[in-house]
Amino acid sequence: MSKMKIVLAYSGGLDTTIIIPWLKENYDCEVIAVAADVGQGEELAPLNEKAIKSGASKIFIEDLKEEFVTDFIFPTLKMGAAYEHKYLLGTSFARPVIAKRLVEIAKRENASAVCHGCTGKGNDQVRFELTIKALAPDMKIIAPWRLWNIRSREEEIEYAEKRNLPVSVSKKSPYSMDRNIWHLSHEGCDLENPGNEPQDDLLLICRPVSKTPDKPRYVEIGFDRGVPVSVDGKKTKPVELLTRLNEIGAEHGVGVADLVENRLVGMKSRGVYETPGGTILYAAHRNLEELTLDRPTAHYKEIMAVRFSELVYDGNWFTPLREAMSAFADSTQRYVTGSVRLKLFKGSVLSAGASSPYSLYDESIATFGAEDVYNQKDADGFINLFGLPLKIRAKMLERNKK
Repeated sequence: MSKMKIVLAYSGGLDTTIIIPWLKENYDCEVIAVAADVGQGEELAPLNEKAIKSGASKIFIEDLKEEFVTDFIFPTLKMGAAYEHKYLLGTSFARPVIAKRLVEIAKRENASAVCHGCTGKGNDQVRFELTIKALAPDMKIIAPWRLWNIRSREEEIEYAEKRNLPVSVSKKSPYSMDRNIWHLSHEGCDLENPGNEPQDDLLLICRPVSKTPDKPRYVEIGFDRGVPVSVDGKKTKPVELLTRLNEIGAEHGVGVADLVENRLVGMKSRGVYETPGGTILYAAHRNLEELTLDRPTAHYKEIMAVRFSELVYDGNWFTPLREAMSAFADSTQRYVTGSVRLKLFKGSVLSAGASSPYSLYDESIATFGAEDVYNQKDADGFINLFGLPLKIRAKMLERNKK
């Protein structure tokens, strides 16, 4: 009888390295490692040798950057969704794209289970597992942190040393971090006390504001139907566009957010996020929508954006509601085409002009100067009708005072 095949979400870190032998010791199985490149900026080639030495039968290193940007980041950008006003969902929408590929490989390899290294205390376990359930409802899910007796990093190191596993326990930073092409998150250490100010040496992408240039940088973003397509007049592919904006934003200290957020699992958690290119894109997209969306659509879309951010944060990407909401967002983007100019200076992103062939702004009507298009007397009837419910209620209250 052939061994059970388990596909493991593999990063090469301490957790997923020791998971490989743990799986083999607790299941009669073959472990297939899958490492996802979502733009974390690390060299993944060495993971080939490391995974095999740890006991995996094979490893797939998957470049998911293009799919991540076009199919997950841009739809969220078009909705304008930010969780609790600050968090631009960098980790939240990276997990579904990784889990989707895990399922695809598991099906291709005839695996009967998918394994991840998420702890039972965080949001990521939910994001991985909801995606797996949505795409492979009969697939077994194994979460070692909810099963084994290991309870600390020290115990993990001891486990690895006993098995002569190739792990490095040195850390460049004391923080728990997650990085991809969209952002870098920091949690733990001194950040666990919300009374502590984040220190400048925490930042690994963005320059501290005190070290940014004394001269502002202007950047122009071109959009086509809500999708960014150019930087400073140059047509650019999605991954390269975001990479370029990350460089520009980071130089000027743009995109650092300090947030005490409400985790899905019930606790509050403090994190600092570096999202330079994403912050620029959100500001530019918002400016263009100010020109091109009518008032009822713009205001309703703001309501939808809050709910959309919760869906993404909670791991509900592959759901009918998220798909329907994305269809709504796509519909609103029909005329969100044009160019936006922004001024980056000392960590701030300031509007510096926007234009669109579909602009609803009409200077001949909006002007404070002399014009003969808008009849100001028309406002009389409008205000009388608009205020009629207030008059009726006020008269009722007066009658009942007597």
